[in-house]
Amino acid sequence: MSAYLLFIREGQVQDPAEFAIYQRMNRAAPRDPRLKPCVVYGSIEALEGEAPDGVVLLEFPSAEDARAWYRSPQYQAALPHRRKSADYRALLIEGLSA
Repeated sequence: MSAYLLFIREGQVQDPAEFAIYQRMNRAAPRDPRLKPCVVYGSIEALEGEAPDGVVLLEFPSAEDARAWYRSPQYQAALPHRRKSADYRALLIEGLSA
């Protein structure tokens, strides 16, 4: 069953230097073949409530694969820089089985 990691940036980036480090570290890390980017800071139109500042949606074959990517040494090394740069929520969402 597919699973998704949803990252919601609640407000504007408060520390652009830290965000740049986070982005650079993610780009430099080897690409996980199980990861499929679906949305990476695309345009947002709020149909209900307030729109967040940014959204990233990543698809994985399973929740275990998503957890493994999130817990990987490469992502864990970048994570503190994201947390210093802005306020985020990160959610693991399981999809529907086919």
